[in-house]
Amino acid sequence: MTLPTRWEERRGQRGPDGNGTVATMGRLRARILIAGMVALATVGITPAATAESGIDSRWSEPGPYAVTVEALDSAHTVYRPSRLEKHPVILWGNGTGANPKIYDGLLRHLASHGFVVAAADTPNAGSGQEMLAGATTLIAKNSRPGSPYQGKIDTAHIGATGHSQGGGGAIAAGADSRVTTTIPIEPGPQGSAAALKGPSFFLGGQLDTIVVPGLLVIPRYRLADQVPAIYGELRGATHFTPVGDGGGFRGAITAWFRFWLSGDERARAEFFGPSCGLCDDGAWSDVRRNAKALAVPGA
Repeated sequence: MTLPTRWEERRGQRGPDGNGTVATMGRLRARILIAGMVALATVGITPAATAESGIDSRWSEPGPYAVTVEALDSAHTVYRPSRLEKHPVILWGNGTGANPKIYDGLLRHLASHGFVVAAADTPNAGSGQEMLAGATTLIAKNSRPGSPYQGKIDTAHIGATGHSQGGGGAIAAGADSRVTTTIPIEPGPQGSAAALKGPSFFLGGQLDTIVVPGLLVIPRYRLADQVPAIYGELRGATHFTPVGDGGGFRGAITAWFRFWLSGDERARAEFFGPSCGLCDDGAWSDVRRNAKALAVPGA
């Protein structure tokens, strides 16, 4: 069997549709996933692995903003720059059985880079609706006189991301026209990749035995051929690497959102053009770009 190159998907090859392997394996692994996330929430967080060089070292350091964490409404926790200017939004979905505190380091990190992160306070974010409700609240507060968010939310730039079931929720939320880019992290089977509206960055863990990349992530990446899509598989990562501060995923997640939501041109070369930084980064065991991603100009 001839394998694709590390950075370019072979043309004409598609994975199973939403009624095939993705859905079937998702059902088979559901109880394992629930048990794992509940155990994680109960016993604590194992320190996540980090890369020493490459994209992670360039984007994994805290950003320039001090961070405030508070209730956004009765169903969301917001992580935001303490001094609000005008900021893009990231919608966050937790893994099964988890809550935003499990991912506190990652969410604080994203806020320090200038994002208002609306984290759904639910252990079941797979429908995407719980995440989208955070966008609805922020958009309403943006136009409400006297609100601390009045005029401070960039409603044209809203991203969605989440881990495990929350990653599936991010795919589901990404079908909403308000969501302009999506990062499913080791995603569950929820949502339709073919319905995504904006550029998408699918993340898998090389050693993930719960959301196995070849069965549950790569096939969904392949289905997202209507948008620029990239698949990145972190070397040595397990299903629990993203918890806490995001581990080796943190820098790539930050760079993707800085480019697509904040217009930070420094991040373009990490993903696009012939000298794509992610593609040559040894911390990633597999990187693939679809035709639309290959067409995005490099730096």
